[in-house]
Amino acid sequence: MTLRAGILGFGVAGRYFHAPLLRAAGFSIPAVVTSKPASAQEYLGDVDVLASADELLARKDIDLVAIASPSPMHVAHAAAALRAGKHVVVDKPLAPTTAEVSELEQLAQQYKRKLSVFQNRRWDSDFLTIKKLLEQGRLGKINSFHARWDRFRPQVTDRWRDRDDPGNGILYDLGTHLIDQTLTLFGPPEWLYANVFSQRENSVTVDGFEILLGQGSLRMTLGVSLLCADGGYRYRVNGSQASFLKAGLDQQEAQLRAGVEPDEHVFGSEPTEQWGTLVHGESGQREIITPETGRWVSFYEGMREAIEHDRPVPVSAAQAYDTIRVIEAALTSSAMGCRIDLQPAAPLVSR
Repeated sequence: MTLRAGILGFGVAGRYFHAPLLRAAGFSIPAVVTSKPASAQEYLGDVDVLASADELLARKDIDLVAIASPSPMHVAHAAAALRAGKHVVVDKPLAPTTAEVSELEQLAQQYKRKLSVFQNRRWDSDFLTIKKLLEQGRLGKINSFHARWDRFRPQVTDRWRDRDDPGNGILYDLGTHLIDQTLTLFGPPEWLYANVFSQRENSVTVDGFEILLGQGSLRMTLGVSLLCADGGYRYRVNGSQASFLKAGLDQQEAQLRAGVEPDEHVFGSEPTEQWGTLVHGESGQREIITPETGRWVSFYEGMREAIEHDRPVPVSAAQAYDTIRVIEAALTSSAMGCRIDLQPAAPLVSR
């Protein structure tokens, strides 16, 4: 039986991320919630456009709800969907606090529903390439990992992302991706030191950060600026044998916005001018690395498997808890101007 998904929110995330990927992964989409029906009807055709979350959650022909509403509404929408007996995917961040993440996971356990977080950047071309290089041991023992996601967005807008509400700000936006990727590669850090700040004129949310994390001899630095015209390297990974350098951004978002569907053969491929470079330590020889193909649809394929065969979800609430825990520690570190030691986290139900 084809699983049926409803999308709550049909802005950029709902239209260009969730809808195409859900369809490519084999879900049907009977209904969406949006105040702008034209976009949904143009892309999905004969779809029911609803005015409220309550209408969507009351429907019997919806198995999964993809929550693509503004971040401050994620917790309330996810809780309501779980109570309505729906499986749930929440666009990142799952919640502003670890306490709220725990509450949502407990609801998922109580109602025996699957709950996952859309950390699609685990399936970026460059991240999959780094992961493969580490698995192959081509860099040797890793001593430092540097990841940045700089943009040039100097103007503060009147959109929800730039408002002073829980879960907003660049640390909860791009920061969740950088932190999730780092934890996926290396596991939990032992400590961190962070500087979280606002630089743009009239900004009322966090629009930049620098985080240093430590785990034994490994150092990991993550950062974002919205006042950077030259993004430079996205990744620098240094090991005992070689370093890997990578610039440019994964192409899947740009392709989806341009109308490329996830099942087209070009989808997820990187242009040759963005291919990363492996620099061998002893010889200094530079080797261009053929990248892995980005594949965001893997997330929803994993979600379908989780629902149909009672398997683990592609990104668990426990993993989201670890990401938000780092964000909370970063905010504390920045406010107090000190290093924060990260003791092992208390287990969630799903751990």
